[in-house]
Amino acid sequence: MIKPLNIHSIQPQDASAIAQLMADPEVFGNMLQFPYPTEEAWAKRLSTPPAANRLHLVALQDRRIVGSSSLHGTKLQVRRNHAVGLGISVAREAQGQGVGTALMRALTDYADQWGHILRIELTVFADNARAIALYERFGFAHEGRHRGYALRNGQYSDVLCMARWHPNPPGRS
Repeated sequence: MIKPLNIHSIQPQDASAIAQLMADPEVFGNMLQFPYPTEEAWAKRLSTPPAANRLHLVALQDRRIVGSSSLHGTKLQVRRNHAVGLGISVAREAQGQGVGTALMRALTDYADQWGHILRIELTVFADNARAIALYERFGFAHEGRHRGYALRNGQYSDVLCMARWHPNPPGRS
């Protein structure tokens, strides 16, 4: 039975739980994160006010953080204000239970309805079939492959570049 989820914006007090989530090799191994993150590093990161084009969410099951996701842009690239990157992580024991789907639904709803976001971009390790299938279900298309993009477990691994264009770009009413 899938346990109910609660999705909310990340808070500075979530630093310890996020550090613990990101310390799992099954999680950081599929991301471009450093292994062995510290609570202090996450506390510093979460204490910085988010940029206007950033959204960082967590998923809770039984009051425990089991997933994290974000949309992140940059203030420095004015001509790319319409585009953001996406990152998502799900605890090993919560994978396959709808956590990723719930986080993706919340992120894409924000992007489509509230965020003035036309394009969401991501990279995913080419062998991460579960994540690729999730992204495809939410309208992400393959745009290319970067060979030897990142070092993972002592090997240079390929990533796929994927992006999603707003399904119904906003106009004037």
